[in-house]
Order: sequence, then structure tokens, then C-alpha cells
Amino acid sequence: MDTQFKKGVLELVVMEVVSRQDIYGYELVKQVCDIVHVNEGTIYPLLKRITNEGWFETYMKQSSTGPSRKYYRITDTGSEQLAKMKREWLEFSESINTFFKEGNNA
Repeated sequence: MDTQFKKGVLELVVMEVVSRQDIYGYELVKQVCDIVHVNEGTIYPLLKRITNEGWFETYMKQSSTGPSRKYYRITDTGSEQLAKMKREWLEFSESINTFFKEGNNA
């Protein structure tokens, strides 16, 4: 898939994954990469930016298999932003799909 396509939806996918459950970085990277194949080095700067925006908050949690892990949790502001982004994505993708379908009928 084209890199620009991935960049366009990566933030939305990351926010959706975190909205479903609090999650630590490595597990988040695995889940996101199952959906959008990106380099894990792309996700961590995005997490930092989203957290700086106030859409995520972090906390440390002790792991039973090693050192404490940093978990990400979506904030109320993040949930509002995610809802807005999802509405915009659905409108955009619907418009594009309609355009493609109309082209096939011509």
C-alpha cells in the first residue's frame, strides 16, 4: 500500500485501538501493524504527539514478566477528537467509493 495512504489513516487507527482498551506501546504497535503495515519507528513519535495534544494520557503499570510498562489511555478530549475523525473518514471514504462506483457505470 502507498505510504501516503498509510500516513493518512495511521493516526485514526492508533486512536481507535487505544479507545478500545488501555494498551502498552509494544502491544499497540503489534495491533496497528496487523491493520496498517508500518515501521514501528513511525508509531512512537505519533504516540508522543497524540499524548502532547492531550488526546492520550499515560501511566506506568507493573508487568509480571519484566519491568513496568507505559500504558496509553484515551482522554475525553481524545474521544471527542476520535469521533470527529471517524465522521470525517466515513464521509470522505463514502464520497470516494461513490465516485468509483459511478465511474464503473459509465
